[in-house]
Parts: sequence; C-alpha cells; structure tokens
Amino acid sequence: MALQIFLLFVGAVLVLWGADRLTDGAVAIAKRMAIPEIIIGLTIVSVATSMPELFISVVAALKDNPDITAGNVVGSNIFNTMMIVGLAAFISPITILKSTVNKDVPFAVIASVLFFFFWLFGGDITRMKGVVLLAGLVFFMYYTLQQAKKGMEEEQNVQSGKGMIGASVFYIVIGLVCLVVGSNLFVDGATALAKGLGVSDAVIGLTIVAAGTSLPELATSVVAAYKGQSGIAIGNVLGSNVFNILFVLGLTGVLSPLRITGLTPVDLGVMILSMIVLWLFSRTKYIVSRTEGFLLVILYVAYVGWLIWNLSHQVF
Repeated sequence: MALQIFLLFVGAVLVLWGADRLTDGAVAIAKRMAIPEIIIGLTIVSVATSMPELFISVVAALKDNPDITAGNVVGSNIFNTMMIVGLAAFISPITILKSTVNKDVPFAVIASVLFFFFWLFGGDITRMKGVVLLAGLVFFMYYTLQQAKKGMEEEQNVQSGKGMIGASVFYIVIGLVCLVVGSNLFVDGATALAKGLGVSDAVIGLTIVAAGTSLPELATSVVAAYKGQSGIAIGNVLGSNVFNILFVLGLTGVLSPLRITGLTPVDLGVMILSMIVLWLFSRTKYIVSRTEGFLLVILYVAYVGWLIWNLSHQVF
C-alpha cells in the first residue's frame, strides 16, 4: 500500500511539473504571436493543461482500465466547471465575452451531451465513435481560429512577448517527457490502490485521478483570475472540457476502444448540469460573480459527498 501511494505521489508530481513546463512553453510562443487571451485560453493553455488527462487516460486504456479513462474525463470536467470556475470567480469575479456565452459555452454543453448519448447507446466508445469525436474537435479548433480573426476588435487585451523560441520548445519537450513517465506511474499507483481498497476504477477516476490531473487547470485559472485575465481563466476551463471529451476520449477510443461499465447516469448528468449552470450564471451580465462561484463550489462538494455516501453503501 505504501509503495502504491508513493508511486501515485511521484507520478502526480511529474505530471504536474511536466504540465507546468509545457504550459509555460506554449503560452510563451502564443504571446510572441500576439494571440488574444480568450483564444490562448481556449486552445494553447487548455490543450497544454489537459495533457495530464490525455496521457493518463490513454495509458489507462492501453493497460485495460477503461473506467479510469472515462472516469478521469468526466470527473475532470466536473472539477473544472464547478471547483475551478467556482474558486476563480470567488477570488475575482470572471468577466465573460458575449461571444463566449453565445458560442463557446454551448459548444462545451453539446460535447458533453454527445458523450452522454454515446455512453447511453452502447456503453462504449468504439473506434467509429472516436473518429466522430475527433472530427468534432477539428471543427471546434477551426471555428475557434475563425473566431480569433473576428474577435480582435472585441478583445483588445492582446499580449505580446519576447523570448527565445528555442527555450519555449525545450520546455514543451521536457514537459511531454515528464507527462509520459509520470502518467505511467500515476495509473499504476491508482489502479493498485483501487484494487487494494476495494474501490472501483470509475470512482478512483472520478475523484483522485480527476482532481490530480485537473491541478494544472486549477492553478492556471485561479492565477489568471487573480491577475484579471478572465479570458484565460474561463477559456482554459471551456477549452479543457471540450478537449477532454473530443480529443482525449476520441483518441483513446481510436487507439483502444473503451467498454465503460463504472459510470452512472448521475455522473454524466452532473457533468452536463454543471455546464448548463455555468452557462446560466455567465448570462447574468456576462459575469460569474463571487456568490455564483461559491455556489459552484458547494455543488461540487455535494457531488463528492454523494460519491462517498454511495461508496460507503457499496463497501458496507
């Protein structure tokens, strides 16, 4: 047991440190190209901070632990929407662009609903379903880049930066190496720990793995909100949620089709509901207030409480 906890800890440290280096390198390159905040958040930052979910999910699937893969994605999206947005808004109210409310948030909701129907009809992610999800990602990225061209007039807070491209690329490479090694250790430790405690892979994926892999998003969004960079704070969450479903599940399904047995309608329902609640909150003067942020955190705590209660009844 002690060895598995140690592997879990070492894996998490490597994954988080690697994601941090990867994020630094990606953002530095993006700033040099003078890309707007919301686009940086929706694409570069969200993709970089979602690397832990990607690597851990792919490794878990290849090691025949599909419930950790699916649980990781669903749990991460719930954590992103409720806990990360909630804490970021509680620290500093998040201003959201009208285009984000009308287009980006609905797209994240649609991606969540699409996954729900894929799970509902078959309980799996086949290679064909994976291809459909990846096609959705291509459309989202194309749409986002088109939005960038049209959104320059709406968002004036465009940052440019200086620095050596070589150093940024090095950060990206070293970050990827740490993600590969760390994700293997993390999955091995989480799987062994789950079996030792008699806990299902899905619950481990929904909680420990999901929260652990979402720490890069948490740190990025909270710091961005504190610095007044609302575009990065909310764009990171929305982009990560879309990326987790369309790319992480899509690529994993293509590489190793998933047979999902551990998730429940409640888990997927909470994921969709959290996005709808965020959508409603963001429509109130296009700001997620401190009160709304606090409510999101309470909803997440309630969901985790339900998981613990449900687990205790299964064990005892």
